[in-house]
Amino acid sequence: MPRRHPALRYAQLLLGSLLLLLAAVIAPLPGPGGVFPMAAGLVLSLRNSPRSRLWFVRAKRRWPRLGGIVDLALRRRSALRRRARERAAAR
Repeated sequence: MPRRHPALRYAQLLLGSLLLLLAAVIAPLPGPGGVFPMAAGLVLSLRNSPRSRLWFVRAKRRWPRLGGIVDLALRRRSALRRRARERAAAR
């Protein structure tokens, strides 16, 4: 991952947190409106905060099925590599 200026990292982390809060506010409304801000906020938070990555890994270990779905939805490289290895082992 390329190194970014700390101010840019903090700005992206703040934007990600605000998007997650916005998704929580929008979630009770009918329709899928809260899904998109939640995904964007999660991506920004995971890319810019080691602590949020640690929480995400712990949640994935506790609920592996949900973690796998989130990984695929976020198109994380680790999830794509894991899927490729599973397909190769199944052959």
